[in-house]
Amino acid sequence: MQELIKIKELNMHYPITDGLTGNIKGYTYALNNVNLEIYENEILGLVGESGSGKSTLGNCILRLLKPTSGEIYYRGEDITSKTKKELQEYRKRAQLIFQNPYMSLNPRMKIYDILKEPFIVNKSNPVSHFAADSPSPYKCSIKNREKIEEKIREIISLIGMKEEVLNRYPHEFSGGQRQRIAIARAIILNPEFIAADEPVSALDVSIQAQIINLLIKLKENLNLTMLFISHDLSVIKYISDRIAVMYLGEIVELASKDELFNNHKHPYTEALLNSVPHPQDDTTEKKEIIKGEIPSPQNPPKGCKFHTRCPYVTDKCRIEHPEFYEISPNHRVRCFLCENKS
Repeated sequence: MQELIKIKELNMHYPITDGLTGNIKGYTYALNNVNLEIYENEILGLVGESGSGKSTLGNCILRLLKPTSGEIYYRGEDITSKTKKELQEYRKRAQLIFQNPYMSLNPRMKIYDILKEPFIVNKSNPVSHFAADSPSPYKCSIKNREKIEEKIREIISLIGMKEEVLNRYPHEFSGGQRQRIAIARAIILNPEFIAADEPVSALDVSIQAQIINLLIKLKENLNLTMLFISHDLSVIKYISDRIAVMYLGEIVELASKDELFNNHKHPYTEALLNSVPHPQDDTTEKKEIIKGEIPSPQNPPKGCKFHTRCPYVTDKCRIEHPEFYEISPNHRVRCFLCENKS
């Protein structure tokens, strides 16, 4: 598998300032020494509780946020310290699908104008997704309206909507339809990488399934690589190839989907899986459910970040910070106890 994105020792610390003097009085430690690889044409699921740093990581990868330290590589090129102008090419190749389809579309613009805007902002010429010998869409400017209209009609058909929607406004659509339009906007420049930040959490369950199946179809047809961020393990299990579990700014377990669900090692992963309701599970065995709330990222615990909630905590966990190491091929865990678990 070839790496598309590689993250090395990534940190994101937000300064907390005094309202009167502006002096820094502390930090919010959103990301702490994150190491991660995202391979071409895979869907990497990123799961964890609210406040674990999932969205911050996605925003850093897209360089919507500049990290405090660390490195982000895209096809071997370090994009961490690039300026806004230098990032222009990368922004055409890496796009974001927002969580809330009601807030992510301009209510004053018709759908046609919403889908046309990426070409104007990025000064790109529309190119068909399916033309194998098409020239790069990143080296020429918009030449004529006909090409744009043809591309927009192609994208609308690709997401399962009719051309008549192009002359309507976002408020005329349901949440699922709006999210389809937001997806169309994200893929219209032929990106290689998509970060989907909780893209179905604001939708009804039946609509969630439709949007997830659409994303899988687009990933296969367009050879997309995707980071899918969610707190819903059932969604993550359905859509992901590999899964990264995040807790308080750190990745605590990383494995393939089957390995994580069938042979998970970290107590936090275990607690997340036990908290998922199973309507057909009539077992009388009591499962260990995660207790308490995630600690404040402004004052994270010393030692293992999870030790304040872990049922297997030892004195070593309270003092030393575990490394993120490989316990089997393509399975990494940040836990002192994982070697002793079956």
